[in-house]
Amino acid sequence: MAGAEASPGRTVPRDHDVVIVGAGPVGLLLACLLAQDGIDAVVCERRSGDDPRSRAIGIHPPGLELLDRAGVGSAARAEALTLEGGDVLSRGRILAALTFPEQRRVRVLPQQRTHALLRDRLQTLSAGSLHRGCAVGAVRDEGEFVRLAVDRPAGRQEITAAFVVLADGVHSALRREVGLDWRHRPGRAAYTMADVPDPAAGVRAQLYCGPGGIVEAFPLPGGMRRWVLRGGGVHTGADLRAAIGTRIGQDPEIEDDIQPTGFVAAQHLARTIVRGRVALLGDAAHEISPIGGQGMNLGWADAGRLAAAIREALSRGTSELGGYARETLRSARTVQGRAAFYMSMGAPARGLPLAAREVLIRALGSAPLRTWSTGLVTMRGL
Repeated sequence: MAGAEASPGRTVPRDHDVVIVGAGPVGLLLACLLAQDGIDAVVCERRSGDDPRSRAIGIHPPGLELLDRAGVGSAARAEALTLEGGDVLSRGRILAALTFPEQRRVRVLPQQRTHALLRDRLQTLSAGSLHRGCAVGAVRDEGEFVRLAVDRPAGRQEITAAFVVLADGVHSALRREVGLDWRHRPGRAAYTMADVPDPAAGVRAQLYCGPGGIVEAFPLPGGMRRWVLRGGGVHTGADLRAAIGTRIGQDPEIEDDIQPTGFVAAQHLARTIVRGRVALLGDAAHEISPIGGQGMNLGWADAGRLAAAIREALSRGTSELGGYARETLRSARTVQGRAAFYMSMGAPARGLPLAAREVLIRALGSAPLRTWSTGLVTMRGL
């Protein structure tokens, strides 16, 4: 579909229909959806190699639907562990136990594998459309097309496109360059994480919401488990083992040579995510706390909406992406509200606040509310 775009009285040449900046799982999924529609989309990724970190692991039902649309859903199911439910505990007691119905089950797959499936799918659909070692240094909307300055190993060049999608993450420098405001939203805390061998991890998650702050235990494929501890200052496997053991009252059996990773979960939202022919996507549009595992899935839902909006705009010869912007901001606010709630449930608490939280968790896991709570946890309505 690339080549030129009709406008009143003139034809504007361009190099591509769409340039996507950032080859994370969200940018790659958008590229796959566009390529399936015959749209000329290229992806510019400044890194030359793959990111080896596990990062996001949860594929919720809405995310799996988008992977199906992109042609990698079956492959993801084949590799993923199926999470059948989860238990919420405090002070040695199970407060709530949720079992996901078949159609609402969450798949668990480390992000680097999801990324690889999407990358290979894009190569099949549009060989050569992923440009590694390609850093976008400037973006300028010219009204009827967008001009980009691109730095490659051979030097800087300019390319043009009908639309540019910034999917370059939370710390997007290009977002600031095009003047899109980035605002703090409620929800911020430090955490420590480690993936460890555990052949007995099972198919259920455990969330320990005790006095010292939450500890999360998620089974992973291949006999592994992810531990997430609220709080920082944990630097060794021995430290993590001791901290978790103190909070949950049992030995997590983490080896001393495990290297924990600390991170800060925060939430931000762009005030506007479309300006002219430039759109924000995924983490560049909204930072979602990973507690609850919803950020990547929200980004995939964004990509589905944006692919439809771009297809419509190109077919009509317009630059209108307003519908995408409105729906994405609405969904982001909803998911950020849920994530802030999850974080509050995992904060350190004692006395009356802890007792009140335990009563609330019991209520959410009770028979009258269990179906609603399961839908909330598995991102129903995204």
